[in-house]
Amino acid sequence: MTLTRRAFGGLTLSGALLPHAALSQSISALDAMRAPLSAPTTEFEAALKWVEERGQPDMAAPLITALRFSRSRGPQIAQVLEAITGEEYFTDWFQWMLWQEQNPQIKPHPDFPTYKREVMLRIDDNFDLFLRPKHIQPDQMRIRLEEIAWGGVVKDGIPSLDNPELIGAGDADYLRGDDLVFGVSINGDVRAYPLRIMGWHEMFNEVIGGVPVALAYCTLCGSGILFETDVPGRSKPLVFGSSGFLYRSNKLMFDRETHSLWNQWTGKPVNGPLVDSGIELQQRPVVITTWDSWKASNPGTKVLSLNTGHRRDYGSGVVYNDYFASPDLMFPAVVDQRDHAQKDYIFAVREFGAARGWPLEAFKGRPLINDGIADTPLLLIGDTGKRSVRAYERGDRTFTQSGGKIADQNGEAWRVTEDALLGPDGARLERVAGHISYWFAWDNYLGDAATVFEG
Repeated sequence: MTLTRRAFGGLTLSGALLPHAALSQSISALDAMRAPLSAPTTEFEAALKWVEERGQPDMAAPLITALRFSRSRGPQIAQVLEAITGEEYFTDWFQWMLWQEQNPQIKPHPDFPTYKREVMLRIDDNFDLFLRPKHIQPDQMRIRLEEIAWGGVVKDGIPSLDNPELIGAGDADYLRGDDLVFGVSINGDVRAYPLRIMGWHEMFNEVIGGVPVALAYCTLCGSGILFETDVPGRSKPLVFGSSGFLYRSNKLMFDRETHSLWNQWTGKPVNGPLVDSGIELQQRPVVITTWDSWKASNPGTKVLSLNTGHRRDYGSGVVYNDYFASPDLMFPAVVDQRDHAQKDYIFAVREFGAARGWPLEAFKGRPLINDGIADTPLLLIGDTGKRSVRAYERGDRTFTQSGGKIADQNGEAWRVTEDALLGPDGARLERVAGHISYWFAWDNYLGDAATVFEG
């Protein structure tokens, strides 16, 4: 089996996937699935004819998979897709993936998991760790196998940073003042992780302030989420990496102990040995802000060194620059854009048994928002220019800001820290975990299960 790179950014699959003589005699469903990527023209056309005459939409998923990797045969594949689904004729894999997401009632043929596994393993043999036959059956998946897309890299093709080298703020002369960083503070251990570095790695595994954590950064959905990795029932902290797979334009990460796949956005396993474990990773607060702002508030901070052990261009505005500047998605995901554009930023909180989001634009001209989630009142402090939002419990207080000072309804002054709001007489209001995300990810993973601030 050989792999040839294409302009599409994916791979052309070549080499035998089946004994082609089988097609000329008795076509099976699995034979027909394999034919578009490997069979000679006559047998490919015979397979498509068999699929069309059979007339069942359960063959749509393998044809959509083939459509991505067999551009020259795309029009013929799309014609058959139209015939078995009754949908409008189009040849674009992206559009057919959107159609597939919108039609969950159409279940793939029982042979589809075998076929999908074969195709993915011909991209990277290591994908076998995630696609063991017993773990990719529909009743063992918490997401749809047909919606898992290859992200264009192999397993660990986006390498995680595990306990990376850190330097003092005064030694970080590579950083510009307006460079954005992920700011983390746990038990007085204060650190900054520049997005211009993390965009190349999308994951770090660290112990910060004595707490094992992982920052899972999905560049495609604009979200960096800090998770605790020491979970009940496990003998040691989980360590995460990037699988090379996506689900609705969001990375699927994996843990290195069981090789279960996890939804980066929800912190839940979606296939593999941990799928029924009940584990949901707990979040820790993290903020995006400028380096100047973070350093001014936290002069003792440590920050990532450029000495990561990898050769990358860590310059400002390099990684994913075109994607961040575009309103378009790189991979398919259905998005409700009636109120918000798909790449508008939203601050997401999932705590207290509920989920609520605050559009970043809501903080324009209004740095403080007194709101709440479920029955818990919150104070949110935001800055659109720095892409920053922090959330704190506020109890029965209502806050205002004047001249850079934050005060409660009694005029008492409060001080903002990374851990809490600090008030008079030792009063303390705890920080609440949350993170920035593109709207499309919020819409795909929470949707009607959450509320959105519209004030």
